[in-house]
Amino acid sequence: MKKTIREQKAVLMILLSNVFIAFLGVGLIIPVMPSFMDMMHLSGKTMGYLVAVFALSQLIISPFAGRWVDRYGRKRMIVIGLFLFGLSELIFGFGTSVWVLYLARILGGISAAFIMPSATAYVADITSLEERPKAMGYISAAISTGFIIGPGIGGFIAEYGIRVPFFFAAVVAFIACLSSVFILKEPLTKEELAEISENAKKSSFFGDLKKSLHPLYFIAFIIVFVLAFGLSAYETVFSLFSDHKFGFTPKDIAAIITISSIFGVIVQIFLFGKMVELLGEKKLIQACLVVGAILAVVSVMISGFVTVLVVTSFIFLAFDLLRPALTTFLSKAAGKEQGFVAGMNSTYTSLGNIVGPALGGVLFDVNIQYPYLFAAVIMVVGLVITALWKDRQMAENN
Repeated sequence: MKKTIREQKAVLMILLSNVFIAFLGVGLIIPVMPSFMDMMHLSGKTMGYLVAVFALSQLIISPFAGRWVDRYGRKRMIVIGLFLFGLSELIFGFGTSVWVLYLARILGGISAAFIMPSATAYVADITSLEERPKAMGYISAAISTGFIIGPGIGGFIAEYGIRVPFFFAAVVAFIACLSSVFILKEPLTKEELAEISENAKKSSFFGDLKKSLHPLYFIAFIIVFVLAFGLSAYETVFSLFSDHKFGFTPKDIAAIITISSIFGVIVQIFLFGKMVELLGEKKLIQACLVVGAILAVVSVMISGFVTVLVVTSFIFLAFDLLRPALTTFLSKAAGKEQGFVAGMNSTYTSLGNIVGPALGGVLFDVNIQYPYLFAAVIMVVGLVITALWKDRQMAENN
């Protein structure tokens, strides 16, 4: 039994490393994008399209990737996803024309659609219902940590050349890919995989979309969309809002984001599992939506670096806890359809990530406070939707 637990922890560490590496690679390139933009003579519109095409390709591929996770196995999809991610960074680093950059971003979106559902389904396969909240919290923490550390490493590496961070991200991804090939084992037996694969073959894109409308899933998926929509709208204008309203420097803004993110990671690692045990997924989700909505409104009324830091830290924390709470609930509801649920989770997240920044930017042009107030309204809508979540539905899956 001890050996099994030890092996489980080792596999979980590899999975967390894979997720961390993927988001580290995303974070690595953030500091060099303005310089890269100038070097390539790219317009702001083109940069916006490069962000959108990543989210769009992830949105399109996610439902298919979810079914492929169930059909071909978790390990295979993780390996393919990491390879595509490394390839996308390599192509972007070598890119000298805009169409090559678009190709790289499309591959990056596809890789994200492969990695996240696969890793989430894998964790669900190797953990019990009691262990799952803590494991999902670890995954969310790995995502956040990658984003935190990535820009710092990217800025340091960029001293050796603007394109070097892209090549470094590619090398790290290929190493993770190879380690997964030799160390990871498929968590499902051949019999289990054959059964799930047979069911996946019978499914279709539109069939999966229809299935996602089932009340048990749909409410959670709508909240996933609300989370992605609200968070992306909030984060898109955070730097602009902080600059326009408070006159914060880039260093001030970076400090707020970094400290807030570290705070979120610490809570996710050490307290998330206990919070789920104490409140359950539904109440925790509702609490996060309430806190997020209130503090989004408070954000337009405050001033001063320390006050903004404290408020922002708790808003980011609410979002950071919402993500694994929703993922945990969905994985419990999924049963043997982990790939389908993880894929649709990614689909609704991508949809929110596409719509949120666009609308946030439009609202910011009208009034700098509107994106925050709108994010608050969206979270209240999410809270109302959770009232439709019948306790009977929750009980069936706990």
